Amino acid sequence: MLEAATLLIFPLCLAVAAFSDLFTMTIPNRVSLILLGSFIVLAPLLGLAWADIGMHFAGGAIVFCVCFALFALNVMGGGDAKLLAASALWFGFDPSLLSFLVYVAFLGGMVTIAILVIRSHSSSIMAIGLPLPNSLLVAKKIPYGIAIAIGGFLAFPSSPMVAAASSHII
Repeated sequence: MLEAATLLIFPLCLAVAAFSDLFTMTIPNRVSLILLGSFIVLAPLLGLAWADIGMHFAGGAIVFCVCFALFALNVMGGGDAKLLAASALWFGFDPSLLSFLVYVAFLGGMVTIAILVIRSHSSSIMAIGLPLPNSLLVAKKIPYGIAIAIGGFLAFPSSPMVAAASSHII
């Protein structure tokens, strides 16, 4: 049961965040809070050492500080910043955190380019009736939660939380 929770909570939260960001251009605070709270509960139950848990918080804190600065500069949305920091907590100060951040950066660029192309052709898209969310066509923001979610999906299998859950099964 503990292992199933570990393997389901993170991806489900990221999926909710991505769909919410796509359709409403917002990421609910409860998603980031669920990621934070579930890590706090699951990490000790999975047998992570207190030093390792501390390193997870260090990784999350570093990402939070960088994201807070980007938010203050109006480069990143608040929901994206909170989601990225809460997600980083699940990776810790580990090479998998770097993989996660590289995936997010690369995919964020791809999502941004795709949305800019879609927006540049919005009149044609609306004229032929393609079923795209209005938020993609008219909003000025980029739903970066999509990139965070896909990056998380790609990096999660190599995360310390998955390793802890896998060793807990055996």
